[in-house]
Amino acid sequence: MEVGILRFGGYVPQSRLQRAEILKAHGWFNPGLRGLAKGERAMANWDEDPITMAFEASRDCLAGRDRDDISALYMASTSFPFLDRQNAGVVASALDLGSGVQTIDLASSQRAGTSALSVALKTAASGDGPILVAASEKRRAKAASPLEMTSGDGAAALLVGTGDLAAKLIGAHTETTDFVDHFRSEESEYDYTWEERWVRDEGYMKIVPSAVSALLEKTGVAASDISRFCFPAANVRVAGGIAKALGIAPEAVADTLQATCGEAGTAHALILLVHALESAKPGDRILVASFGQGCDALLFEATEAVANGKGASGVSGHLARRFAETNYAKFQSFNGLVTMERGIRSEIDKNTGLSTHHRNVAMTQGFVGGKCTKCGTNQFPKSNICVNPNCNAVGTQVDEPFADKAAQVNSYTADQLTYSPNPPNYFGMIQFEGGGRLLSDFTDVFADSKIEVGMPMKMMFRVKDYDEARGFRRYFWKAAPRA
Repeated sequence: MEVGILRFGGYVPQSRLQRAEILKAHGWFNPGLRGLAKGERAMANWDEDPITMAFEASRDCLAGRDRDDISALYMASTSFPFLDRQNAGVVASALDLGSGVQTIDLASSQRAGTSALSVALKTAASGDGPILVAASEKRRAKAASPLEMTSGDGAAALLVGTGDLAAKLIGAHTETTDFVDHFRSEESEYDYTWEERWVRDEGYMKIVPSAVSALLEKTGVAASDISRFCFPAANVRVAGGIAKALGIAPEAVADTLQATCGEAGTAHALILLVHALESAKPGDRILVASFGQGCDALLFEATEAVANGKGASGVSGHLARRFAETNYAKFQSFNGLVTMERGIRSEIDKNTGLSTHHRNVAMTQGFVGGKCTKCGTNQFPKSNICVNPNCNAVGTQVDEPFADKAAQVNSYTADQLTYSPNPPNYFGMIQFEGGGRLLSDFTDVFADSKIEVGMPMKMMFRVKDYDEARGFRRYFWKAAPRA
C-alpha cells in the first residue's frame, strides 16, 4: 500500500521585519551585516510561539477536512516553549483532536522536522490512521548577529497516510554523523555557531550529497529527473552548489524564501516542501533534504490529486498577507532582547491554577462552547442553562466548536492605559455566525489596520499571558482581522 502526503499547509506571521532596519541599528558595530540587509524576515507577534504557529499551520492543512480519523500528531522544533510539558499535546488540544490521539515532540536538531516526517511516514504505512506532522520555529538570536538577519519565524504541517494521496513517497534515506556546525546547551540562551566556510565545505557539500546520492541509488531515480530540490540554507548559493554536485538542474532548485521569510529552523525544510507542492503538477518529483548532525532526504511524486491537498492559505497565501515592520525596537522587545520598563500595571501575579486549567481545557484551548438541543442556541462558554431567554432549558447543552466559526465586530476599544506588550490594547465584543458572543482580545492589529463595527474576524489561538515568575504561559483565543 502506497504511503505519502494527503494534505499540506503552512503559516508565516504577518509582520515582516525589514532587514535594512537591523542594519541601521547595528551597522556601526558589525559592518559585515550590510551584505545580508536585503529583503525581510518573518517576525512573530508577541503572543505567538512555536505552539501557536504549529496550530495555525495544522489548521491550514486540515481546513475543511474531518479530523476524527487522525491517529497521531508529531511536532518538531528546537525552540519549544516547554521543556517538560508536551508541546504537541497543547496543539492537539487546540485542534480538538480528542484524548485518543498519540502526541510526540521531536527536537535537538535542525533536521527534526524531516525526521518527524520520516518517522510518521513509516508509522502511517501500518494503516492505523493518518498522522499530522507539524514543525514550527521561533529562534532567538543575539543582536547584531548574522542569524538575526537570516532567520525567520514560521511553521508547516503535513497530513501523511494512505489513500487518496496528493504526493506519494518514492523513498527516504538518512545519514547520521555528529558534525557540529552549531549548538545550544541547556545553559545557553543562544546558538553558538562555527565558521561558515568550514561548515559549507565539510558539512553541506560532503554530507548532503552523500545522503541524496544514496537515496537516488536506492530509488533508481536520476538526478536529472528531479523537478524541485528543496534545501533550507540561509546562504542561497549552498542549495545550488549541492544541486550542481549531484547533477540536479539549476532551474529545479527551489527558492529558499530568504528574501521574503528567512530560514525558519527545523520547520524550514517542510515549509519549502509545502511551498513546492502548492505549485506542483502531477508527475513532478520533489526532493527535500535537511541538514543537522547528518542529513535526511525524502523523495515524493505529485499525483493527480495534488491540487486537492492544498491547505486554506498555505505558505504562498501567508507570504502574500504581510505587514512591513520597520520598528526594530519592537522586534527586540517581542523577543526579549531588551529589558523594558513595563510599568506598575504589569505587576500582577499571573499564577495559573493547574487544576482549574485542567477542568476547563476544552473551553480555553479547544474553544469548545455549547449548543442547546432544545432550541438550537449557540453560546460560549458552555453552561448548564441555555442563555436564550425564551428557552432557559437546563441540562440540554452539547459541545459546539467555535474555533473556525466566522465572526464580526460588534464593538471595540483601543485602550492605552491597560498594560499590553504591544499597545494600545485592542478588545471588543465579537458576534459569531450562528449565535454566540465573546468579549475578546484582538491580535494582529497593525499600523495600517482599521477596525470597524461589522468587520469580519477570525479566531486565533495565541498566548494569553506569561507567568514570568514560574515560567508558565497560558493560551486562549483572540480575534484577528480576517483577510
